[in-house]
Amino acid sequence: MPIWLIVVLVIVVILVIWFIASYNSLIDLRNRVKDQWAQIDVQLKRRADLIPNLVETVKGYAKHEEGTLKDVIAARNAVNNAATKEEEMKANGELSQVLSRLFALAEAYPDLKANQNFMSLQNDLRDTEDKISMMRQFYNDTVLTYNNKVQTIPSNIVAKLCHFKEEEYFKVEEQDKEVPKVSFE
Repeated sequence: MPIWLIVVLVIVVILVIWFIASYNSLIDLRNRVKDQWAQIDVQLKRRADLIPNLVETVKGYAKHEEGTLKDVIAARNAVNNAATKEEEMKANGELSQVLSRLFALAEAYPDLKANQNFMSLQNDLRDTEDKISMMRQFYNDTVLTYNNKVQTIPSNIVAKLCHFKEEEYFKVEEQDKEVPKVSFE
């Protein structure tokens, strides 16, 4: 067998091994992105499950705060009905805003603030919000790693050939960055 044929075969084998390793790496990272999104969904579901109990507890103490309660329910329904990641991200930002208004109501109602059920639900929701924040950070870190792999040479060649697409970061909408306005009128 001529030496040039051996060299060509070695190069082809190296390229095939590199292609397979790059492809498997991209698959691994894409699956991690999906896993991180699923972790966020778990926490969002937990929050959505806690909200009706919190709303019912507040209803008994703050009957004239019905607008805030309706906003919380509407925001929760928007999260549950979101069809895409982008819609879910936007709806969750809105839900976080109305929940902060709901928590601010407790300051105006000392009896509500002293209610053990309300305090337990509030603590559970606060804990869940912290977990959601942490999961968003993990998700964005995973998306960064994946997107870097999709965009950088030489793995971007495999990514383009195999139709790997960049993932979106979990973004906060501009209106969600504003401090919520709370009024006790």
